[in-house]
Amino acid sequence: MRKLTIFTFVLSTLPVIFIGSFSYFTSSSEIQKNVNKGKMELISQINSNVEHKLTTVNHTLNQVVNSSMLKNALTRQINVNDFTLYNDLRNEMRNMQSFDTKLEDVILINERQNWMIKNSGLYRLDEYKYVDNLTGLMDSPNSTSWIINPSIWFYSEENTSATDCNYSISLIKKLPTANLEKYGLAIANIPACNLQDFITSDAGQSDSIIIANEHHVILLHPDRSLIGKPLSASGIQDFTSLTDETKHSGQLTTKIHDKAHSISYLHSELNGWVYLSVTSIESMTKQSNKIGAFTLYVCALMLVLSILLAWLGSRRMYSPIERLLNQMGQRVTDVRAKHTNEFQVIGEQIHHLFQSKSQLEKEVQQHIQHVRTFFLIRAFQGNIKQRELLEELEQFGYHSQLLEWKTMAVVTLSIDYGEDSRYEKRDLNLLLYAAHNMIEEVIPTSQRLAPVIMDHTVVTLIGSTLDDPETFHHFLYALTERLQQEINSYLDLKVSIGLSLPFHSFHKIAIAYKEGLEALKHRIKLGKGIIIQYENVNSGNHYLNLTYPAHTENDLIDAIKLAETDKAKELLNLIFKSIFSLELSPQEYQVPLTRLLNNLLIVMQESGISLNQIYHANGSLFEELIDLHIVAEIEDWFWSMVIHPIIKIFMDRQDEQYHNISEKIIDLVQHHYDTDLTLEECASRLHYNANYLSSVFRKETNHSFSEYLTMYRFNMAKKWLETTDMPIKDIAAKLRYNNSQNFIRSFRKQEDMTPGQYRDNKKQRD
Repeated sequence: MRKLTIFTFVLSTLPVIFIGSFSYFTSSSEIQKNVNKGKMELISQINSNVEHKLTTVNHTLNQVVNSSMLKNALTRQINVNDFTLYNDLRNEMRNMQSFDTKLEDVILINERQNWMIKNSGLYRLDEYKYVDNLTGLMDSPNSTSWIINPSIWFYSEENTSATDCNYSISLIKKLPTANLEKYGLAIANIPACNLQDFITSDAGQSDSIIIANEHHVILLHPDRSLIGKPLSASGIQDFTSLTDETKHSGQLTTKIHDKAHSISYLHSELNGWVYLSVTSIESMTKQSNKIGAFTLYVCALMLVLSILLAWLGSRRMYSPIERLLNQMGQRVTDVRAKHTNEFQVIGEQIHHLFQSKSQLEKEVQQHIQHVRTFFLIRAFQGNIKQRELLEELEQFGYHSQLLEWKTMAVVTLSIDYGEDSRYEKRDLNLLLYAAHNMIEEVIPTSQRLAPVIMDHTVVTLIGSTLDDPETFHHFLYALTERLQQEINSYLDLKVSIGLSLPFHSFHKIAIAYKEGLEALKHRIKLGKGIIIQYENVNSGNHYLNLTYPAHTENDLIDAIKLAETDKAKELLNLIFKSIFSLELSPQEYQVPLTRLLNNLLIVMQESGISLNQIYHANGSLFEELIDLHIVAEIEDWFWSMVIHPIIKIFMDRQDEQYHNISEKIIDLVQHHYDTDLTLEECASRLHYNANYLSSVFRKETNHSFSEYLTMYRFNMAKKWLETTDMPIKDIAAKLRYNNSQNFIRSFRKQEDMTPGQYRDNKKQRD
């Protein structure tokens, strides 16, 4: 056994040696593949950075050339007397240079009116030294184009840094943009040397990044003297593949100055530029040789260590195995005589010992889980006697919960289907089972009973050692919010959760279960994916454990509680049609009518509504009902004397509840509008579900939360503009705008004028 152990340890090291040797010979090609892959990712990133900057320049220049100010200027001769117009144009041009685009200069040329505006001032075009070169740009075939030009053409007296780079990359737009006849130019210049700033720091020292335009003129090169020259001047001897624009990207191997190099290239889809990453194959080979040698050294060291550890380990490992065999009644000599492995003998003995025991425990555990589920369903339905409930819970392993839990609540979870859901109705059972498992994973066993599935709803009891109702309320809300988010994240499934009122005795499980179901019914009106607390439904009163009759009557009662007047009237009519469709005597009709009235009064009492609130006479409702003999009169009496007054009370309760919640949200907006306030933060502070708050706030104010917050911030902005001299950028910062330009655009969209114009108008009126 000991020899076998040493042999096994040594044998286990052989694959390591083989892999190390193989990696020595294959590392060169693998490294080259990895390097080429990394180079393609690098130039793709560079391409993305450059195109982003070029697109930004193009967008901002479009704003200038399409401005009414420039269109007006193109029709005029500008001289020293037009200082205001000149100053406005220069400000527009300089605003472009405020972006992180490396713009050096913006030039406006009007050949017809003979003027040119640059950073350095206003010029007569025919007196400018390089007028022929600039007007020659009018011959470019496109209305918008990127062209590389000598930087000296755009030399500016106030900016001498342009002379450090011999070439500039110019975005040229012909003016006017809307006319067929072009007689002007707008030119935005980026020094070609500044393209280096767009390159990420990921480029290694062995990489050379080259950018060439669609005519294969070098725009960027480590050697600045090559900028503006043909790509062939860089020493690349074979670049025919680069001219094939049908290939978006690829790699090639060529010689540069008689040395082999690997080139990865990418054609830009924006402007046809070519991005190249050039790496010396010699440098890659040196790197692979170092890795291969290091791998061999490591493998040799591992072999030596493995042999040493195998020898030491075998000596310590076999002695307890021998003692274990003796305790099992097996002698080592007998085991060896049978040519049997010692571990095999030990394994057979242990397997035989525990096989029957584990099988029995497994079967018992399965039966216990089924019995426990059946018991919990009966407990939630109220079919367990009070004296038996606590005994059964203790038998099923809930002893600690019985002793420690001080406050409890029933949680009911229902699946919400929608048109955008990727699940179908037939998946309901699987989804309920998945939600059941998510509850078991998310909520610790010390805080819940085992969840059960009842009538397409997952039900569980949540308990806590907390005694304070407010603290337990926060705990329960946070727990169900996290459960809802986890189910939505992992299953892509919206669920609604109903919460019962907190209670302190296990005997109230059945009542709390009905409260949870009652809370879920209100998602019909409030929408999907919400957490509904029963205290918001029934003014904090516990559900009375009473039963209801027929399905249509249940629908009527639901419509009354939700204050749905039209639906309630329609359902009342259906009930009367059903009752009077039977052939009964006048006395027999009084039974279902009295039953309906009795159940409506029960609903009224359960909801905490006294009879005096709907009936002010001294007589009895039942006596009045018996005195009626015509169907239309009876139906009208039920509606006007009972149902409609109850609906008005429920409607008033809802309005009061919604109004209180909306007032709290408005108060948060008024005190925290200058912070990054969100609906989720309001929901956290008020301890409500965010979707529920959104529905209530919109119903109460006819505005979404974000719309109201924006309107309030604009009102504050107008107040500051009218009453203070606070700078506009400070107002934008206080109202949580990322920059003042975004605030100005939003203000102009809202008020049809800029903040500055609004302030000036108010001052003139005053």
